[in-house]
Amino acid sequence: MSCPALPDGFDPTDPEVNLQRVPLPEFAAMRRTAPACWIPQANGTTGFDDGGYWAVTRHADVREVSTHPETFSSHTNTAIIRFHPSIDPSGIDGQKLIMLNMDPPEHTRLRSIVQRGFTPRAIHALQDTLRDRAERIVHAAVKEGTGDFVTDVACELPLQAIAELIGVPQSDRGKIFHWTNTMVGYEDPELALSQETGMQSAIELMSYAMGMAEERKACPAEDIVTKLVNASGQGNLSSDEFGFFVLVLAVAGNETTRNATSHGMHAMLTHPEQWELYKERRPQTAADEIVRWATPVISFQRTATRDVELGGAEIRAGQRVGIFYASANNDDEVFDRPDRFDILRDPNPHLGFGGGGPHFCLGANLARLEIDLIFNAIADAMPGIRLRGEPKRLRSPWLNGIKQLEVEYA
Repeated sequence: MSCPALPDGFDPTDPEVNLQRVPLPEFAAMRRTAPACWIPQANGTTGFDDGGYWAVTRHADVREVSTHPETFSSHTNTAIIRFHPSIDPSGIDGQKLIMLNMDPPEHTRLRSIVQRGFTPRAIHALQDTLRDRAERIVHAAVKEGTGDFVTDVACELPLQAIAELIGVPQSDRGKIFHWTNTMVGYEDPELALSQETGMQSAIELMSYAMGMAEERKACPAEDIVTKLVNASGQGNLSSDEFGFFVLVLAVAGNETTRNATSHGMHAMLTHPEQWELYKERRPQTAADEIVRWATPVISFQRTATRDVELGGAEIRAGQRVGIFYASANNDDEVFDRPDRFDILRDPNPHLGFGGGGPHFCLGANLARLEIDLIFNAIADAMPGIRLRGEPKRLRSPWLNGIKQLEVEYA
């Protein structure tokens, strides 16, 4: 089904589009006119020389695709909807070793192991440490007077949470942050990074994590790494599998929460009545509205394993299906006035942590905790925080990123 409401050549995965804005008006037009819409792509531009993909934009259809891995595979073409044009097929195949790009039963086996690190007890055990860290981050920013909110405030707590979770020493945490930034930033020419640099950072991060796994196998400790790689009789991760797991954590746990925090602060400051409400009431609903509003991951993809009808379109086996969480989270069939930032929104069935099914975000509760802790610390220590300029967006085909947000801390 074509999309007559869209301009010729429009592709919501074009990083130039997302550099300017998330294309919410176009998503609304797609939901109305062609909820499963064919997006053509020229060979040699995305890593997939298959002519294009189906863009799925309605909340119900994104959930449908997400919850039926037997029909919509993450493994066949990976979950990443657009790669750099220079990637070759072997580079894409290498991505299939990551849990994000697996289907049951292999995905089920790995998830059953790694979810030991995300139990309510494990998350609760981090709360006091992360609260203290959030307060220190914010107080350090206040002393500077002005600065980049992304670098000064938003970036560190997600990194510290992951590092605490897997036991990375404080002295090594700066390296983890550098590698993660480089991995996701190579599409942005302003960052002056190459794809080769991004790949090298991924290799270095994985090598570091594999080294941790080998150390714990030789010398078990009372930490989550030992539970994942040295759990006698319960199934465990190989050192390689642990390396790939940390690679996913670095993006899924660090970049996404950082961008949710940055977008959330911008939303609070451009909706001052919501910031005043937050400072007065500190509602638990705020974290989910921040995630809905930000939708840090704009889209992933699946590949149809059989012919299937969806959203009025006949999708053929082997065709790629883009699932657009940013569109689903603004579907007015589900959300009352989705264009309104409302920290009291309840219920809030957003898909910012995924559309359900086997790939629903393992760290959703950790992300909520981090957002709650950092915004409480901001409200306590810098209630008069003010914008000093417009946010600078990350050039990315699938991340809704803010790389700079200049503010005055007050």
